[in-house]
Amino acid sequence: MKVSSTDFQNAVGKYLALLEQEPVIITKNGKSVAKLTAYTDPRDFSVNEAQSEYSSRSQIGYEEYLDLVERSDQRYELIGGEIYLLSSPSFHHQVLVRELCMHLHNFLQGGPCQVLTAPLDVRLHGWGTKFSEDPNVVQPDVVVICDPEHVTDDGQYEGIPTLLMEVLSPATRGRDLITKLELYRRSGIQEYWIVDPEEETITQYSFDERREPKNIRIIKKGEVLESDVFVDLTLDTASLFLKRTRG
Repeated sequence: MKVSSTDFQNAVGKYLALLEQEPVIITKNGKSVAKLTAYTDPRDFSVNEAQSEYSSRSQIGYEEYLDLVERSDQRYELIGGEIYLLSSPSFHHQVLVRELCMHLHNFLQGGPCQVLTAPLDVRLHGWGTKFSEDPNVVQPDVVVICDPEHVTDDGQYEGIPTLLMEVLSPATRGRDLITKLELYRRSGIQEYWIVDPEEETITQYSFDERREPKNIRIIKKGEVLESDVFVDLTLDTASLFLKRTRG
Protein backbone atom coordinates (compact mmCIF):
# COMPACT_ATOMS: atom_id res chain seq x y z
CA MET A 1 0.00 0.00 0.00
CA LYS A 2 1.25 3.49 -0.86
CA VAL A 3 0.20 6.54 1.16
CA SER A 4 1.29 10.15 1.07
CA SER A 5 3.31 11.57 3.96
CA THR A 6 0.39 13.90 4.78
CA ASP A 7 -2.11 11.04 4.96
CA PHE A 8 0.28 9.05 7.11
CA GLN A 9 0.71 11.92 9.57
CA ASN A 10 -3.05 12.35 9.81
CA ALA A 11 -3.81 8.68 10.39
CA VAL A 12 -0.75 7.03 11.90
CA GLY A 13 -2.80 4.61 13.99
CA LYS A 14 -4.73 3.29 11.01
CA TYR A 15 -1.62 2.47 9.00
CA LEU A 16 0.17 0.93 11.97
CA ALA A 17 -2.81 -1.41 12.38
CA LEU A 18 -2.52 -2.41 8.73
CA LEU A 19 1.16 -3.34 8.91
CA GLU A 20 0.30 -6.93 9.82
CA GLN A 21 -1.54 -7.21 6.51
CA GLU A 22 0.95 -5.54 4.18
CA PRO A 23 3.90 -3.09 4.19
CA VAL A 24 3.11 0.63 3.99
CA ILE A 25 5.13 2.72 1.52
CA ILE A 26 5.19 6.45 2.29
CA THR A 27 5.42 8.85 -0.63
CA LYS A 28 6.35 12.54 -0.79
CA ASN A 29 5.83 14.65 -3.88
CA GLY A 30 4.95 11.47 -5.78
CA LYS A 31 8.17 9.64 -4.83
CA SER A 32 8.55 6.71 -2.45
CA VAL A 33 10.60 7.86 0.53
CA ALA A 34 10.10 5.20 3.21
CA LYS A 35 8.76 1.70 3.73
CA LEU A 36 7.24 0.47 6.99
CA THR A 37 6.96 -3.22 7.80
CA ALA A 38 5.57 -4.99 10.85
CA TYR A 39 8.05 -5.65 13.65
CA THR A 40 8.08 -9.23 14.84
CA ASP A 41 9.29 -9.88 18.36
CA PRO A 42 10.72 -13.41 18.56
CA ARG A 43 8.97 -13.79 21.92
CA ASP A 44 5.59 -13.50 20.15
CA PHE A 45 6.09 -16.83 18.42
CA SER A 46 6.42 -20.40 19.59
CA VAL A 47 7.05 -23.63 17.74
CA ASN A 48 4.41 -26.33 17.93
CA GLU A 49 5.08 -29.82 16.69
CA ALA A 50 1.61 -30.08 15.19
CA GLN A 51 2.02 -26.98 13.03
CA SER A 52 4.72 -24.70 11.70
CA GLU A 53 4.70 -21.16 13.10
CA TYR A 54 2.04 -19.99 15.49
CA SER A 55 1.41 -16.40 16.47
CA SER A 56 0.28 -15.69 20.02
CA ARG A 57 -0.15 -11.93 19.55
CA SER A 58 -3.20 -10.35 21.15
CA GLN A 59 -6.37 -10.07 19.12
CA ILE A 60 -8.08 -6.88 18.03
CA GLY A 61 -11.22 -6.03 19.99
CA TYR A 62 -14.44 -4.67 18.53
CA GLU A 63 -13.86 -1.18 19.95
CA GLU A 64 -10.44 -1.03 18.28
CA TYR A 65 -12.03 -2.17 15.03
CA LEU A 66 -14.67 0.57 15.27
CA ASP A 67 -12.01 3.17 15.95
CA LEU A 68 -10.13 2.11 12.82
CA VAL A 69 -13.28 2.15 10.68
CA GLU A 70 -14.36 5.57 11.93
CA ARG A 71 -10.97 7.10 11.09
CA SER A 72 -10.71 5.58 7.64
CA ASP A 73 -12.46 5.69 4.29
CA GLN A 74 -11.46 2.06 3.64
CA ARG A 75 -13.62 -1.03 4.23
CA TYR A 76 -12.58 -3.70 6.72
CA GLU A 77 -13.76 -7.01 8.15
CA LEU A 78 -13.14 -8.32 11.66
CA ILE A 79 -12.85 -12.11 11.87
CA GLY A 80 -11.56 -13.91 14.92
CA GLY A 81 -9.78 -10.84 16.23
CA GLU A 82 -8.01 -10.19 12.91
CA ILE A 83 -8.66 -7.15 10.72
CA TYR A 84 -8.83 -7.61 6.94
CA LEU A 85 -8.68 -4.74 4.45
CA LEU A 86 -11.22 -5.10 1.63
CA SER A 87 -9.96 -4.17 -1.83
CA SER A 88 -12.10 -2.74 -4.59
CA PRO A 89 -13.83 -5.52 -6.59
CA SER A 90 -13.35 -5.96 -10.33
CA PHE A 91 -15.93 -5.20 -13.01
CA HIS A 92 -16.62 -8.89 -13.69
CA HIS A 93 -16.95 -9.55 -9.96
CA GLN A 94 -19.66 -6.91 -9.72
CA VAL A 95 -21.47 -8.26 -12.79
CA LEU A 96 -21.83 -11.61 -11.03
CA VAL A 97 -22.96 -9.93 -7.79
CA ARG A 98 -25.57 -7.97 -9.72
CA GLU A 99 -26.92 -11.06 -11.46
CA LEU A 100 -27.09 -13.06 -8.24
CA CYS A 101 -28.84 -10.21 -6.45
CA MET A 102 -31.40 -9.72 -9.24
CA HIS A 103 -32.13 -13.45 -9.35
CA LEU A 104 -32.66 -13.61 -5.58
CA HIS A 105 -34.72 -10.42 -5.56
CA ASN A 106 -37.11 -11.81 -8.15
CA PHE A 107 -37.46 -15.08 -6.24
CA LEU A 108 -38.00 -13.48 -2.83
CA GLN A 109 -40.31 -10.70 -3.97
CA GLY A 110 -43.46 -10.54 -1.87
CA GLY A 111 -42.03 -12.70 0.92
CA PRO A 112 -40.54 -11.94 4.35
CA CYS A 113 -36.92 -12.26 3.22
CA GLN A 114 -34.83 -9.72 1.36
CA VAL A 115 -31.51 -9.77 -0.46
CA LEU A 116 -28.80 -7.15 0.02
CA THR A 117 -25.26 -6.65 -1.25
CA ALA A 118 -22.02 -5.22 0.14
CA PRO A 119 -21.12 -2.83 1.55
CA LEU A 120 -23.23 -3.90 4.53
CA ASP A 121 -21.84 -4.87 7.92
CA VAL A 122 -23.11 -8.23 9.11
CA ARG A 123 -22.34 -8.80 12.78
CA LEU A 124 -21.85 -12.48 13.64
CA HIS A 125 -21.11 -14.09 17.00
CA GLY A 126 -19.58 -17.44 16.08
CA TRP A 127 -20.12 -19.96 18.87
CA GLY A 128 -21.08 -17.18 21.25
CA THR A 129 -24.66 -16.59 22.32
CA LYS A 130 -24.36 -12.87 21.67
CA PHE A 131 -22.18 -10.55 19.61
CA SER A 132 -20.12 -9.25 22.54
CA GLU A 133 -18.88 -12.79 23.31
CA ASP A 134 -17.29 -13.37 19.89
CA PRO A 135 -17.54 -10.21 17.75
CA ASN A 136 -17.08 -10.68 14.01
CA VAL A 137 -18.00 -8.19 11.28
CA VAL A 138 -18.13 -9.23 7.63
CA GLN A 139 -19.39 -7.74 4.37
CA PRO A 140 -20.64 -10.65 2.24
CA ASP A 141 -21.09 -10.02 -1.46
CA VAL A 142 -24.72 -11.15 -1.27
CA VAL A 143 -26.78 -11.80 1.87
CA VAL A 144 -30.36 -13.01 2.32
CA ILE A 145 -31.92 -11.80 5.57
CA CYS A 146 -35.17 -13.27 6.91
CA ASP A 147 -35.02 -11.76 10.41
CA PRO A 148 -35.27 -7.97 9.94
CA GLU A 149 -36.07 -7.64 13.64
CA HIS A 150 -32.34 -8.07 14.22
CA VAL A 151 -31.52 -4.74 12.60
CA THR A 152 -30.24 -2.60 15.48
CA ASP A 153 -31.34 0.91 16.37
CA ASP A 154 -28.20 2.29 14.71
CA GLY A 155 -29.10 0.57 11.43
CA GLN A 156 -26.72 -2.39 11.71
CA TYR A 157 -27.65 -6.03 11.13
CA GLU A 158 -26.82 -8.35 14.03
CA GLY A 159 -28.53 -11.65 13.28
CA ILE A 160 -28.09 -14.94 11.45
CA PRO A 161 -28.50 -14.63 7.66
CA THR A 162 -30.29 -17.52 5.99
CA LEU A 163 -28.10 -17.53 2.87
CA LEU A 164 -24.74 -15.95 2.12
CA MET A 165 -22.80 -15.73 -1.13
CA GLU A 166 -19.20 -14.77 -1.85
CA VAL A 167 -17.74 -14.25 -5.33
CA LEU A 168 -14.08 -15.25 -5.29
CA SER A 169 -11.35 -12.82 -6.25
CA PRO A 170 -7.56 -13.20 -6.01
CA ALA A 171 -7.45 -10.99 -2.91
CA THR A 172 -10.20 -12.80 -0.98
CA ARG A 173 -10.03 -16.38 -2.27
CA GLY A 174 -8.36 -17.95 0.77
CA ARG A 175 -10.50 -16.00 3.22
CA ASP A 176 -13.76 -16.92 1.47
CA LEU A 177 -12.85 -20.60 1.07
CA ILE A 178 -11.51 -21.20 4.58
CA THR A 179 -11.83 -18.41 7.13
CA LYS A 180 -15.33 -17.25 6.24
CA LEU A 181 -16.59 -20.76 5.62
CA GLU A 182 -15.69 -21.70 9.20
CA LEU A 183 -17.11 -18.47 10.62
CA TYR A 184 -20.39 -18.87 8.75
CA ARG A 185 -20.71 -22.47 9.92
CA ARG A 186 -20.03 -21.53 13.55
CA SER A 187 -22.51 -18.65 13.37
CA GLY A 188 -25.43 -20.84 12.34
CA ILE A 189 -25.73 -19.83 8.69
CA GLN A 190 -27.97 -22.33 6.91
CA GLU A 191 -26.53 -22.09 3.40
CA TYR A 192 -23.39 -20.64 1.80
CA TRP A 193 -22.58 -20.35 -1.93
CA ILE A 194 -19.02 -19.72 -3.12
CA VAL A 195 -18.98 -18.51 -6.72
CA ASP A 196 -15.72 -19.10 -8.61
CA PRO A 197 -15.56 -16.93 -11.76
CA GLU A 198 -12.38 -18.56 -13.05
CA GLU A 199 -13.52 -22.17 -12.71
CA GLU A 200 -17.13 -21.17 -13.45
CA THR A 201 -18.42 -23.24 -10.57
CA ILE A 202 -20.46 -22.68 -7.42
CA THR A 203 -19.59 -24.60 -4.26
CA GLN A 204 -22.75 -24.98 -2.20
CA TYR A 205 -22.63 -25.66 1.53
CA SER A 206 -25.64 -26.27 3.76
CA PHE A 207 -25.55 -26.84 7.52
CA ASP A 208 -27.88 -28.56 9.98
CA GLU A 209 -29.17 -27.29 13.33
CA ARG A 210 -26.00 -28.55 15.03
CA ARG A 211 -24.01 -26.32 12.65
CA GLU A 212 -22.48 -29.35 10.99
CA PRO A 213 -22.21 -29.73 7.17
CA LYS A 214 -25.35 -31.29 5.74
CA ASN A 215 -24.57 -31.11 2.04
CA ILE A 216 -21.56 -30.02 0.02
CA ARG A 217 -21.96 -29.78 -3.74
CA ILE A 218 -19.90 -28.37 -6.60
CA ILE A 219 -22.17 -27.13 -9.38
CA LYS A 220 -20.42 -26.72 -12.70
CA LYS A 221 -21.31 -24.41 -15.55
CA GLY A 222 -24.34 -25.82 -17.36
CA GLU A 223 -25.75 -27.48 -14.23
CA VAL A 224 -28.62 -26.16 -12.12
CA LEU A 225 -28.13 -25.30 -8.46
CA GLU A 226 -31.02 -26.17 -6.14
CA SER A 227 -31.17 -24.45 -2.76
CA ASP A 228 -31.45 -26.61 0.35
CA VAL A 229 -33.06 -23.80 2.34
CA PHE A 230 -35.49 -22.18 -0.11
CA VAL A 231 -37.89 -24.57 -1.81
CA ASP A 232 -38.09 -23.96 -5.57
CA LEU A 233 -35.05 -21.67 -5.61
CA THR A 234 -32.83 -22.74 -8.50
CA LEU A 235 -30.00 -21.09 -10.39
CA ASP A 236 -29.00 -21.83 -13.99
CA THR A 237 -25.21 -21.56 -13.90
CA ALA A 238 -24.94 -21.52 -17.69
CA SER A 239 -26.96 -18.31 -17.79
CA LEU A 240 -25.10 -16.81 -14.83
CA PHE A 241 -21.61 -17.29 -16.24
CA LEU A 242 -22.70 -16.39 -19.79
CA LYS A 243 -23.77 -12.95 -18.52
CA ARG A 244 -20.50 -12.63 -16.66
CA THR A 245 -18.59 -13.30 -19.91
CA ARG A 246 -20.60 -10.69 -21.77
CA GLY A 247 -20.47 -8.17 -18.94
